[in-house]
Amino acid sequence: MSSRWTRRAAVLLAVVPLAALTVSSSGSGATKAKLHVSKVSGSVSFDGIWTGAEAKSIQAVIDKFNETYPDVHVKYKPVGDNLPTVVGTALAGGHPPDIADVAQPGLIQEWVDKGSLKPITYASSEINKNFEPAFVNLGKYNGKLYGIVSKPGNKSTVWFNTKAFKNAGVGRPSSWKQFINTAKTIKASGTTPFSIGGADGWTLTDLFENIYLRQAGADKYESLTKHKIKWTDKSVTDSLRTMGQVLQGSMMAGGTSGAVQTDFPTSVNNVWQNPPKAGIVIEGDFVPGVATIKSSPGSGYGEFPFPSINGSSGSVVISGDSIVAFKDTPAIRAFITYLATPEASATWAKRGGFATANKNVKASVYPDAITRSTASAIAKAKNVEFDMSDQQPGAFGATVGQGEWGLFQDFLRSPSNVTGIAQKLESSAASAYKKK
Repeated sequence: MSSRWTRRAAVLLAVVPLAALTVSSSGSGATKAKLHVSKVSGSVSFDGIWTGAEAKSIQAVIDKFNETYPDVHVKYKPVGDNLPTVVGTALAGGHPPDIADVAQPGLIQEWVDKGSLKPITYASSEINKNFEPAFVNLGKYNGKLYGIVSKPGNKSTVWFNTKAFKNAGVGRPSSWKQFINTAKTIKASGTTPFSIGGADGWTLTDLFENIYLRQAGADKYESLTKHKIKWTDKSVTDSLRTMGQVLQGSMMAGGTSGAVQTDFPTSVNNVWQNPPKAGIVIEGDFVPGVATIKSSPGSGYGEFPFPSINGSSGSVVISGDSIVAFKDTPAIRAFITYLATPEASATWAKRGGFATANKNVKASVYPDAITRSTASAIAKAKNVEFDMSDQQPGAFGATVGQGEWGLFQDFLRSPSNVTGIAQKLESSAASAYKKK
């Protein structure tokens, strides 16, 4: 198996120097690890992109952390997709949060280059204990360790309403041609095929990236990511035309105007509800974790890998929510060290909508077979690429209403305007990379 890991995402994981791990015996010779720490106190301000159900899940992790560190008060503030702007403004004013959850390694690289983040070379042993080398390397910027991906997401998944598929008499498609034909059959059965969360531009970049990786290949994917080829390249316009097959007004819940105004959680609820407003939502393995409408895996919803295009091999686009630190205190070290533990990951994994690269988390903690499947797909993929937009300069790849996010929303409004959108994407990319 060969995997491609491009650029880096950072999650700050630190070792608390005051902590020591001891092993005590219990029962019939069994061993139990117990963490003895000197009293650590303080507060930690924490800005994150996680909102809704995900915000509740990170709070559950914080609550679990407080069972060991009751005197460390972590205040989580859900900022959402505006985090690059919010934290960037705070940095400019000299008052950044203590730590932040960031989804864009390109933005993290910028902060590293400016000296805004702290290297954590002292955390190597802790990271190596729980993560494989490929993920350890993702935490290195400019040759120094800054962290590790804490919440990798398999963004190459497609979710469907079980009853909608059953009523239409269709199964899980494996090729793009089958996928589009399946959507047409679902429409003919009386259910709108696609639910598109167009109000959140990143859902559209995810769709493009999955198509581009399969249609253009990994080498061009990496070249476009680094702007070594232009967005007007034929490989880009070909992929935009393929993407346009999904973004047809009659194929989307609410039509074009409705899709542009639909946020990500609503796009999931459209498929989860009964009867469904749409049969399919295309997004990552975290989809079940954001649904606010109750549905059961298997009987209510199902999942299949993003379909192959022109015989492409198994490929996965991953995301990586990353926690970085702007300051260094015992309280910060205690909390972020805890986030590296199997216990922290398992707390969220049990709640759903979460995958972890922590090798010491048992697969059995995931709530259902579907989640176990999507979580393991990253390791099985022949090609693994990091989310393209997340690696690019923030002004182009990850800012609300501009760059890729804004321009792909324009493409959603007019999917026939392939040449015009490609030219605008190239102009925006050239400007952002020039300022980098």
